[in-house]
Amino acid sequence: RAARPRRDLRGGMEAASATSSRTSSGVPSTSVASSGTMTTVSRVGGMETRWWRDATSGAAAGMVSVLALHPLDVIKTRLQVQDGVDRRAAAYRGTVHAFRTVARQEGARGFYAGVVPAVVGSTVSWGVYFTCYNNAKARYRRARDLEHLPSHLHLASAAEAGLVVSLATNPIWVVKTRLQLQKKTSQSDAANAGVRGGTAVRPYRGFVDGLAQIARNEGIAGLYKGLGPSVFLVSHGALQFAAYERLRAWRTKRETTDITTTTEQNGPATVPPSAFECAWLGVASKLFASTVTYPSQVVRARMQQRERSVGVRLDGKQNAGSGSAPNAPLYRGFFSSLRDIIRREGASGLYKGMVPNVLRTLPSSGVTFMVYESVRSFLGEDDEARRR
Repeated sequence: RAARPRRDLRGGMEAASATSSRTSSGVPSTSVASSGTMTTVSRVGGMETRWWRDATSGAAAGMVSVLALHPLDVIKTRLQVQDGVDRRAAAYRGTVHAFRTVARQEGARGFYAGVVPAVVGSTVSWGVYFTCYNNAKARYRRARDLEHLPSHLHLASAAEAGLVVSLATNPIWVVKTRLQLQKKTSQSDAANAGVRGGTAVRPYRGFVDGLAQIARNEGIAGLYKGLGPSVFLVSHGALQFAAYERLRAWRTKRETTDITTTTEQNGPATVPPSAFECAWLGVASKLFASTVTYPSQVVRARMQQRERSVGVRLDGKQNAGSGSAPNAPLYRGFFSSLRDIIRREGASGLYKGMVPNVLRTLPSSGVTFMVYESVRSFLGEDDEARRR
């Protein structure tokens, strides 16, 4: 009698790792599991079905995660763009000081600056991501006549999806970054701030107005500022996936020294890490990938911020927009910006805002996983899951 298939606990946590693997802008990265409940394409009788369930679950999870943790994203972005060398003269002298300053000067609304494009971008990103990821995997299966794709083709499919998402959503993230950096000023300040060549530039009134102003004043190039770092950040998920697989293999090896299971057909089999252990392995791999790729997030934020000639003031002391220091360089390109940051601020400049980023990453994994599984369960399991 054939042994009853046993559901692998790591599948659900790989789902959490994959679902929560997004860059600071909300763009899904390439960390995807090759097995378990995260499978976005279930094959029943050779047919691909119910991919929309994972797309809907991922979009809902991303939206709830953004709403819950947006204040940390605002603080992170404002710390990232502070390019002054003297920390004592900065508008925000650290994470705690930034929270206090925003609460005192702007109130609760300040913590949700740019929340509309954040929610829209996150929801659109996951919808586009899962659709493209599903199609890429199906194409590889047909081209190679494979039932199950190897890990490198999962990563290739996810990379393709990440590139498409970056191209489709970059304008949304540009507006989100600028709205997060925008602080309301008095009418006199707004009239005096942001003057270049005798022309004052008014702040954005919202998401749609921001898109319209950027398109009208800066053209397509303005809507795609920071695209280079965004494309590079597609590697974030690949790094997380590789680290997670190594950590899981290490933990599984330790388990097999004490515990093994036996199936009638396959003989001895290893026991995967528990769900709790997989959660911590996912967090560890996420922290590793974030540390390696975080400098590109800083560069992207500085490239996407509005130029210093706008009516946006973060400290009320200087006519500088988006937190830039006087005589700071204009961030035009990825590598030139990286070089300027290192030259002026040292390596520490590449990790500004890292603390709120980490604080946002850790609960994000839990929130996203919880919502993802809840929505997925509400929408119902597919035939493959019911047969388990």
